[in-house]
Amino acid sequence: MKLLQDLRRLFYPETCPNCRQQLLQNEKIICTFCRHDLPLTNFKSYTKNKITAVFYGRIPIEKAFALLYLRKKGITKNLIHQLKYYGVEEIGIFFGDWLGEILSENQEFSSIDFIIPVPIHAKKKKRRGYNQLTKFGICLQQHLKIPFVEGVLVRRSASATQTLKSRFERFNDLHTKFAIVNLALFKNKHVLIIDDVITTGATLEACALELLKTPGIKISILTMAYTE
Repeated sequence: MKLLQDLRRLFYPETCPNCRQQLLQNEKIICTFCRHDLPLTNFKSYTKNKITAVFYGRIPIEKAFALLYLRKKGITKNLIHQLKYYGVEEIGIFFGDWLGEILSENQEFSSIDFIIPVPIHAKKKKRRGYNQLTKFGICLQQHLKIPFVEGVLVRRSASATQTLKSRFERFNDLHTKFAIVNLALFKNKHVLIIDDVITTGATLEACALELLKTPGIKISILTMAYTE
């Protein structure tokens, strides 16, 4: 097996999606130099931080966390862009494993019953070929031993990509329609909504407002990055 892996690396070398340098044998998905350059949020609290502050007075959130800061220019933005628009789904695996290890150790989300992704519209998924959160969610499921569920929360209306909208437009994007296919599934459950990036929180708020129609539901939020 190792011989086959070495041969594959020889003829099809894996490269870092950020700097394009060839990965060393012990490096996975992202090179060591780029990983060390990632701007960690290092939030000390899961119940009171910059993300929970975004939703204060808007929707009730139990806990929230993001791994990285996303800035106008930089490695985080580049990686998320590669994940969303260029099919580099391995980046979702990278972040899923990293966050999964953190959360399995600190047990901050041990009360979670289900992990669900912010859904993309069926037309966009067909065009893109994937939801950038799927492999991210599957990795979290494997580390946390919590079911990752797709297709229960669905997007009913297609919207323009968030990168083409101003911050004001994203903040007022609550008209995007979401729907729960099975209300009974989340009754009296604690649900973790996952997304790639949080800016104004408008999309996550729209998802949460639909989920809050379920009796007794509790909601927490986890994202790969948070826009400063």
